[in-house]
Amino acid sequence: MIRINLLGTPRQKKGKRGGAAPVSIPSDGPPMMVVLLIVGLLTVGGNYMYYRSLNAKQEKLQADLTAADAQIKTLSAVKAAYLEKQKQHEALKARFDVIDQLRANQAGPVTLLSTISTTVNQSDAVWLNSMHDDGPSITLEGMALSNVSLANLMENLRKTGYFKTVEVKETVQEDAAKELQTFSFTLICEKQKPKA
Repeated sequence: MIRINLLGTPRQKKGKRGGAAPVSIPSDGPPMMVVLLIVGLLTVGGNYMYYRSLNAKQEKLQADLTAADAQIKTLSAVKAAYLEKQKQHEALKARFDVIDQLRANQAGPVTLLSTISTTVNQSDAVWLNSMHDDGPSITLEGMALSNVSLANLMENLRKTGYFKTVEVKETVQEDAAKELQTFSFTLICEKQKPKA
């Protein structure tokens, strides 16, 4: 009988039965060391590429941080300038408010003097000696030829609408002129609050 070895492996020799001969499996690919070397190189290369990408991200973040710090410094200077301008604006506004208040208060005494002057001129036989503005009230001191003249003055002051109340503090008959009867008087006139 003829035997044909189709596998191409050497034939076992007869006679030695004790040990099995190593069986080698034929392989068509590269040896295992080459595969391990390639896997190792790919791992090292992948790690290197990952390290490079992380390093690039870190450098970009560092550059962004530096730019943000520079922008913060610039904006801090702008903010300081803005706050300074705001303080100047508030100071100027306060000055303008004071000027407006002074102008408004300036018109008050002019109106008061004009009102009192017109009222005294319209009343007969009445003279004013002094006037004191005490803020919420005005004290008028003067002379009248009769009680009727004094009553007319008080009524005319009430009619102006500038005063809330007009009251007599005191009235005294003067004996200086024997042929002429005169009364010295003191009036307290409470100011009306100005209408808006």
